[in-house]
Amino acid sequence: MSLIETRNLTLGYRGAPVLRDVSFSIERGEIVTIVGPNGSGKSSLLRALIGALAPVSGRVTRARGLRIGYVPQKLHIDATLPLTVHRFLNLPHRQKSDDIMAALSRAGVPELRDAQMAALSGGQFQRVLLARALLGRPDILILDEATQGLDQPGAAAFYRQIEQVRRELNFAVLMVSHDLHVVMAASDRVLCLNGHICCEGTPETVADAPEYRALFGDGTQGTLALYRHQHDHAHHHDHDHDHSHEHTH
Repeated sequence: MSLIETRNLTLGYRGAPVLRDVSFSIERGEIVTIVGPNGSGKSSLLRALIGALAPVSGRVTRARGLRIGYVPQKLHIDATLPLTVHRFLNLPHRQKSDDIMAALSRAGVPELRDAQMAALSGGQFQRVLLARALLGRPDILILDEATQGLDQPGAAAFYRQIEQVRRELNFAVLMVSHDLHVVMAASDRVLCLNGHICCEGTPETVADAPEYRALFGDGTQGTLALYRHQHDHAHHHDHDHDHSHEHTH
């Protein structure tokens, strides 16, 4: 059985549909990315999948006992609050120190255990949020524009970290992103939304689809090939950020 499945899902607010007739499923171990212009229904779909938005029609089915790890777009923490990473990861439930260290290591930032949350860079903050999501031992990790504030090298490094952890723990990953080139290179399957599913398939299939090109232009293919190629050889310098030759607009 799929981890999450939707059947003819229609979503809307106050009677106005934002997303119509969406049917798809996510299996354990795969990385699925949702792309689409602003207002295309991406965030609404995520909200329906985690149970925060009720369908207008159709249905969402989740595997029994499904554990969802969620990495939000941003989280506001009062900068005047003295709060270490270790303490933050103990909220709202106390965690074992070993589990916290394992989660921080998997997120690529074991050295941040005693750092102040208010002092973290954008990239460090997102990795702490990733560690927090991993503490729940998720079956599926959902990321909503999780690299919004990061530059392209930072975003690419973050997605590589996700791939690495996915290989280790074999959960599914569902990402909503505007980093088209970077994120598509990290995906097994892409869903392109614009009020409905315009096209879906492998990154190459979607980047080639006329519907996708109509929305995003056709500059992705060459870049995607470059990313795919670089991607195969670039698993060693996630933190040094001096691999800008991998990143083109």
